[in-house]
Amino acid sequence: MRRSVARKLSVLAVSVAVVSVGAAAPPGAQSSPAEKVPVAVGYGGAVASVDPDASAAGIEVLRKGGNAVDAAVATAAALGVTEPYSAGIGGGGYFVYYDARSRTVQTIDGRETAPLTADDQLFVENGTAIPFAEAVSSGLSVGTPGTPATWQKALDKWGSKGLGTLLKPAERLARDGFTVDDTFRSQTAANETRFRYFPDTAKLFLPNGALPVVGSTFKNPDLARTYAELARNGVGALYRGDIAEDIVDTVNHPPVDPGSGWNARPGDLSAKDLSGYRTKLQAPTRTSYRGLGVYSMAPSSSGGTTVGEALNILENTDLSKASEVQYLHRYIEASRIAFADRGRWVGDPAFEDVPTKELLSQRYADSRECLIKDDAVLTSPVAPGDPRDPAACDARGTAAPTTYEGDSTTHLTVADKWGNVVSYTLTIEQTGGSGITVPGRGFILNNELTDFSFTPASPAVHDPNLPGPGKRPRSSMSPTIVLDRHDKPVVALGSPGGATIITTVLQTLTGFLDRGLPLVDAIAAPRASQRNQTTTELEPGLWNSPLKDRLAAIGHGFRQNPEIGAATGVQRLPNGKWLAAAEKARRGGGSAMVVRPAS
Repeated sequence: MRRSVARKLSVLAVSVAVVSVGAAAPPGAQSSPAEKVPVAVGYGGAVASVDPDASAAGIEVLRKGGNAVDAAVATAAALGVTEPYSAGIGGGGYFVYYDARSRTVQTIDGRETAPLTADDQLFVENGTAIPFAEAVSSGLSVGTPGTPATWQKALDKWGSKGLGTLLKPAERLARDGFTVDDTFRSQTAANETRFRYFPDTAKLFLPNGALPVVGSTFKNPDLARTYAELARNGVGALYRGDIAEDIVDTVNHPPVDPGSGWNARPGDLSAKDLSGYRTKLQAPTRTSYRGLGVYSMAPSSSGGTTVGEALNILENTDLSKASEVQYLHRYIEASRIAFADRGRWVGDPAFEDVPTKELLSQRYADSRECLIKDDAVLTSPVAPGDPRDPAACDARGTAAPTTYEGDSTTHLTVADKWGNVVSYTLTIEQTGGSGITVPGRGFILNNELTDFSFTPASPAVHDPNLPGPGKRPRSSMSPTIVLDRHDKPVVALGSPGGATIITTVLQTLTGFLDRGLPLVDAIAAPRASQRNQTTTELEPGLWNSPLKDRLAAIGHGFRQNPEIGAATGVQRLPNGKWLAAAEKARRGGGSAMVVRPAS
């Protein structure tokens, strides 16, 4: 099996090396950052993100001798300007790093944390869970941000440039502005009602009281000043200085328009919560798949364990020879089972006994794989198994339904000329986060605490994802790096999309590794997402396909989702060459760039 995958990857490498489609131009002839291209091939390093200005910021750092970690921080900071509804310094995320010298993978958990006063009644009033829509746009939903601390931790461990230098492209972008596109306008329109609840948010993102016009220049001078302060004083200014004071005051006294009638429930964030925040440097999850090593995030994210378990379930099926219907059926069922186990077992390991090693064992996967039938569909919700005591084909027990997660977030992937790789997913939770902008600071605060279960998902089953003091809510972010048998990179990728992140990464990996799709086509392929629910979500490309009817004949049920995820990735090619890949159409298309295009 290992030789089969290696042979396929070799063929892919040759095919993409022949043509350099959409590569970034050399110095002096660079394409306009406003131009989005989904694939680029060349030397000197590569960056893939959803936004061309952000990718260009990373490429600028690589051209000036920075490494992959430096470029990732610069790209992320720029995304905080151009993708402010998906990410920024008011949020958190997960950083996966491959070090070419040691050929090892390490990770940073930069997830937001609940206030130290939080308990399992955080989102309960009068014995009833607060309506989700009301909890989102409130101080109650805001966790202590982890993104700035993640940047500093990554730079301290593996970077070669100072934070001040790396924030310069983003500071310039915030000061001088970027061009508004259809996606930015439509995301603003979708949030217009709740943005108007908060005067500071409305003033910034609804200039002159109206939606931003496509083609206009959007500037954020407050964020430029905030970046400049972080550049001068370090990220400590956000955790212990004036910015920290502003965050605490904003969360605990949300600056709501009194005429809106909106009940912006106050939070209980303290200076101690901010000053005491720490990222976690931890080992990745590792799964062996087709002789390759698949590395991702361990809990508090459920991404690594759930993608890894699903891959282990699929290990015994030769997906390269399966028909399209057989492939999708197996992929959907493996996702369904892995999500069943995720709901029961995965939470913040500082609070929960998470059996990470057992969830990722092939023995456990085999005990779950036998539930899958070629001519029938499992009934959701499927009950979890017990990875500590696997019982073959055991479908007894009580299922824990999948809780809702916001579908925003953003992902970037970077490689440098030395062979280092970063796969980094960051977020403020759903599109627009809490909707609350810190006055005078230019960034929106997250609503990450709504990723907790408001009440137990099932009264009969322990819920590992209830709120607690300083607890990290469970995430689905799945930044992933795949290594070959010599511990060299094959591919790195990730995606936004809430709980659909897991299925997007799984489907893209199997499309690339098993089905032989070029990386950009594996990313662009129409998606299906099954999360232990009664129906599977399909994008239009599958909804309108004959495959839908053929899967329905087996017993699958479906509902339509217009867009699932927005992945990016990089692929190592021979002789120091890299391929960067992004979306062709989702979110208006992504942006792939390289330092020096292949001729």
